[in-house]
Amino acid sequence: MLRSAAFRIGQALLTLWVTSICVWALLLLAPGDPARTVLAARGVADPTPALIAATRRQLGLSGPVVPRYWHWLERAIQGDFGTSWQTGQPVMQAFATHLPATARLTLTAMLIAVVLALVLGLASAATAGTWTDGIIRTVTVLMVVTPGFLIGLFVLDILVVHLNLGRVVSDGTWSTVGWPAATLAIGAAGYWARVLRVSLLEAGSASYLLVSQARGTSARRRLFVHVLPNAAAPFLTVVGLGAAGLLGGAPIAETVYSWPGVGQYTVQAIDARDLPVVVTYTMLAVATYIVASLLIDLVLVAIDPRLRREPARRPRPRSARVTA
Repeated sequence: MLRSAAFRIGQALLTLWVTSICVWALLLLAPGDPARTVLAARGVADPTPALIAATRRQLGLSGPVVPRYWHWLERAIQGDFGTSWQTGQPVMQAFATHLPATARLTLTAMLIAVVLALVLGLASAATAGTWTDGIIRTVTVLMVVTPGFLIGLFVLDILVVHLNLGRVVSDGTWSTVGWPAATLAIGAAGYWARVLRVSLLEAGSASYLLVSQARGTSARRRLFVHVLPNAAAPFLTVVGLGAAGLLGGAPIAETVYSWPGVGQYTVQAIDARDLPVVVTYTMLAVATYIVASLLIDLVLVAIDPRLRREPARRPRPRSARVTA
């Protein structure tokens, strides 16, 4: 168990390291001189060559490539991802301002998606093969394939503007989180519901359930004691990974609803070619995905005792004795 956990943590750290190399390379491909961009953001219109050189050293843009990367990585481990080229302020300071709104949006979307997935998945599995099941499966397919920005525009135009069910511009508070979170959750809920339906049908077709039914076990007990625990592993896997994916989809919902979160701030940074902000957001999304994967593994081990078993060691072959 400990060896497996250490191996997975090592894989996660290796993935983060390789990702940091790929993402940091974006800084090398940035057009123009980032030092001039930062100085312009600070109000210096005509900087001297000495000031430009000092700013480049401050930003870690001077010297050989490999030492520059290790210097950036050392600062990133300490939580310092550099300075925004657009505003001239520390990136993490801006993220700390916008992150609470994104966390509020993501957590609400996660709750909505899980509830919708459970309702649709259980209803579809309970009515498998009927017209109700067909309608639910069609709805979940539409939920998955419809782009998030299209759902957001529909909600704003029809529900908010024409029916006056909400506010056009969200302020990042709990009172306006409903529609942005619902927009972000619909696609994930449709996919999770389909996975839950398949898992429930597979777990419900096990032969041991016939024995349990013959013993007089009620249908509700069979569902909650036998079927759901065996169907939980695939569902929890997609929910955990999808929760990390909600952070990657946040920029779309935040931009449509003017939600003052990290996603909208990153979209503005992309328009301004502010690569330190883009790099920081990418590393944050990757780290969230990796941490979610590790937590899922631990939860699955706790739920399914079969995953705790260590592989049996093969006995060493005994050397054959040669008799005269």
